[in-house]
Amino acid sequence: MTDLVGQYLDAAIAHLERVRSEEAAGIDAAAELLAEAVQNGRRIFTFGAGHSSLPAQDVVYRAGGLVVINLLNVPGMTGVNVMPAPLGSALERVSGLATATLDLTPAGPGDLLFLISLSGRQVMPVELARHARERGMTVIGVTSLAYPEEVSSHHPSGTYLKDNCDLVLDSKIAVGDGELDHPAAGAPFGSVSTIVTSALMQAVVASAIGRLADRGVTPPLFRSGNVDGGTAWNAKAMADNADRIFYAW
Repeated sequence: MTDLVGQYLDAAIAHLERVRSEEAAGIDAAAELLAEAVQNGRRIFTFGAGHSSLPAQDVVYRAGGLVVINLLNVPGMTGVNVMPAPLGSALERVSGLATATLDLTPAGPGDLLFLISLSGRQVMPVELARHARERGMTVIGVTSLAYPEEVSSHHPSGTYLKDNCDLVLDSKIAVGDGELDHPAAGAPFGSVSTIVTSALMQAVVASAIGRLADRGVTPPLFRSGNVDGGTAWNAKAMADNADRIFYAW
């Protein structure tokens, strides 16, 4: 193991430990909101642009996950599959794209949106959070509170994602999203934001599942399609919750 490998893994573990300690109350609160939304038949969405889409996708349609979590799929925003890749970054600064997408869903009062943006500074996440709350949705923002201390907002209001949520989970990621340095590299490298943010999302889901089970409510879960009977189980789970899932249209 090279020194940089060890440094990278140590940095990731340190961030996870910090989030575990400092965000425990927020994770509990988010898990309760999610459990209530599942139990009360509400619609649940996740959204992130660019690499922030990866943690949003990580809790959708996967083994061990809740069947009723949906990805809000804004065109050009799902990961880095848009070509040319810089177009995705440019679209984050375009007003109206995310809100128009949300308006084409049945999302409404009492529904839940997890909105992920590392910096929380771009037009899209701020506008989407504001619009979702105008529609009566509850918005949980997953972001780094370090960014508003050092970078300007690109939204006309001058606000950040953190200012437009009902609850905020802080990923603790430093500005620049690079944990490692090398004198010949020229820039920081070694991002841990995807690891930490995905862990935050999975922790919230796991806690919500436990809460539901403790209350005697069977959580609607996926099984792995790579185990015998998994595909049939999942087909039934989706059929049983068809009115609350939108990724199977």
